[in-house]
Amino acid sequence: MAFSLTSTDVLAVLFTAAGYLIWRIYKFLAFVYGSPLCALPGPPSPSWVYGNVKEIFDSEGATLPDKWFQLYGKVYVDHEFFMTPRVWTLDPLALNHVLTHESDYARPEVNLREVAKTLGRGILFVRGEKHRQQRRILNPAFGPMQVRDLTEIFVKKSNELRDYWVHATRTGPTTINVNADLSKMTLDVIGQAGFGYDFNALNLEGKPTELSLAFRKLFRSSSGGQSSVLAYLISLFPILALLPNKRLKEIASASAVIRRVGMQLVADRKAAILREASEKHQDGVERKDLKGRDLLTLLIKANMAKDVPESQRLSDADVLGQIPTFLLAGHETTATASTWALYALSQRPDIQQKLREELLSVDTDTPTMDELNGLPYLDAVVRETLRLHSPITFLVREAKKDDVIPLSEPFTDRYGRVHKEIRVAKGNKVALPVIAMHRLKEIWGEDAMEFKPERWEQPPEEISVIPGVWGHLLTFIGGPRACIGYRFSLVELKAIMFSIIRGFEFEMPMPLEEYQIKTAPLQRPSVRSAPEKGWQLPLLVKPYKGAA
Repeated sequence: MAFSLTSTDVLAVLFTAAGYLIWRIYKFLAFVYGSPLCALPGPPSPSWVYGNVKEIFDSEGATLPDKWFQLYGKVYVDHEFFMTPRVWTLDPLALNHVLTHESDYARPEVNLREVAKTLGRGILFVRGEKHRQQRRILNPAFGPMQVRDLTEIFVKKSNELRDYWVHATRTGPTTINVNADLSKMTLDVIGQAGFGYDFNALNLEGKPTELSLAFRKLFRSSSGGQSSVLAYLISLFPILALLPNKRLKEIASASAVIRRVGMQLVADRKAAILREASEKHQDGVERKDLKGRDLLTLLIKANMAKDVPESQRLSDADVLGQIPTFLLAGHETTATASTWALYALSQRPDIQQKLREELLSVDTDTPTMDELNGLPYLDAVVRETLRLHSPITFLVREAKKDDVIPLSEPFTDRYGRVHKEIRVAKGNKVALPVIAMHRLKEIWGEDAMEFKPERWEQPPEEISVIPGVWGHLLTFIGGPRACIGYRFSLVELKAIMFSIIRGFEFEMPMPLEEYQIKTAPLQRPSVRSAPEKGWQLPLLVKPYKGAA
């Protein structure tokens, strides 16, 4: 019997689709305007589509949340796309609650879905038992002993950057976009230390590798607001993902390359580990054998260990998902942090010289991790950089259930009512204001906006309330989802500073006002008169006359 589509069938489909659309819109409006957050004080929204998102990302220096905290108090609400409410809080008890209840406050679903399609389910993008499983396997690879072994790579690549700039300044002081070169150097580091892959990004004569081109395509700056709105709409109406989209095609193409090369890397490491065990006449691998020259090898060894129950092992897809995760977490964030260190030191030649004198007191250009960690002023400069210029300015978490967030001090809502807690509904967003907390004068003092490494000689007692995993800062956040690689990042940052501050002096070749700071999503510098060149930090680089 032939199948035929009647006008009644078409009308039924259209009515069903219209009914579904109306239902989704009703649910969304009920969520937005029925939220308990609607009673909180906060700024007006200049756009129904963008809410306050666009003005936050368009503001310079990530200072708008600071201004709103001053106007509305330590708890306020702003709006995301289509007026979705989002609560911000500087209350340390509230921040601790959100960070320590990781199952109740996760990354927003829209972010997780989109990133998982692109990067796989690495440790940054899973939650619950899956996150705990991955963390158990990964933890040993990021321990102090393993980072100590990787320090040789950090120092080697830092010295290669030094040599790169020696070549660039061979005819005298030269203006260099230090952000671009630091990004190349940290890409080389994470390639070698992360998964034993040589990107050759600092090679003057080398060509980009297939994997580096794929990552560059994957992580290149998008158009920002429009793509974010589209991602938000796709989260509400998944069928929109079927629409033609050039950017999505680029991402799919790059992801395919990453998966193919990544699977080969995983297969090669597995074969090498089994071959090594066979040559040593070992019956498999045990966790006590955790040695290796890169994180991927350590991860695979830990995952293959015979003393790990089968139920706790990661699948090949989970192992593969760690490769782009390592790169995303360990590449641009460290490059951005070291960029901001040079930005700060270029404005304070006295601090720069004091640091240089300490570094030159070390009689080797290949220090160990212990030697780097034994330099108190270097440590203070790193801490102050990550306080005042934290690469990540804020984080967002989504409530997975209705909840009550405790507060250490009450606030007054827009109707004059006093509250001792914040009530949130399932799906509400909570913003964790990393850099606003780092600049809060009641904690850091009246000089909170000043770059002052000496404050770490006797840090204020008030910082003890900040629920961070390291240094009483939120740079690496805290709780069960605290950055697993913070030791890796800190030692790498110290190695970079050690090599380049010993070898060069850095100055600003233009007035400070020419530089602007934007968040997209990392906090990055650019030049006001050259927006077409994108993110950059041009500095005058001079070979240090006292350097050997």
